[in-house]
Amino acid sequence: MTFWLLCCLLAVNVLAASNTQQIEKITQFYGERAGKRATAWHALIKNSQHLTERQKLNATNTFFNQFVFISDQKLWGKEDYWATPYEFIGAGAGDCEDFSIAKYKTLLKLGIDDNKLRLVYVKALELNQFHMVVAYYPKPSAIPLILDNLNGNILPANQRNDLLPIYSFNGNKLWLVKQKGQGQIAGKASRLSLWNDLRNRYQHIKLNQPRNIF
Repeated sequence: MTFWLLCCLLAVNVLAASNTQQIEKITQFYGERAGKRATAWHALIKNSQHLTERQKLNATNTFFNQFVFISDQKLWGKEDYWATPYEFIGAGAGDCEDFSIAKYKTLLKLGIDDNKLRLVYVKALELNQFHMVVAYYPKPSAIPLILDNLNGNILPANQRNDLLPIYSFNGNKLWLVKQKGQGQIAGKASRLSLWNDLRNRYQHIKLNQPRNIF
């Protein structure tokens, strides 16, 4: 066995062990149904690696749009709480930020470059409320595709006239959005305190208990 093949096998074993630990931790903290959701999530990631990027978008969007929508106040007892994907999967429910963040993190795990992805804070005009979606840019100058829990169809941004973009961000940058285009860079994503808190909890798999589990 060559050195590089041995390294690859060790990496696969470490990843499998890490996934098992994550599933066990979610199961112990949130219960058996949550553990099944976590298992299904890891299976989605494993089985979708070979897909095209558009197929990865479809698979991820469909998977998470099965979850229950509920306000932060009812679920977490807070006005605004950004759950990690582990917490979202554990609870089986969340609000628009939780849907979007789980999709974004999953697409990164599926190998889509962070430069192609953004979390976009918008105003949902028909509901007259603030909302969050995921935008995917196949090319830097392209009109992005929108992944949304309100509308399960993945559509170009110029076909989502019900959404008014306000700002967007990814792992590194923050943009002020101008109409349906790229927008103007407004600094680093670290300016967003809720995003910083979420990334810390996600990295260390820190879990909080919701009022309800679905």
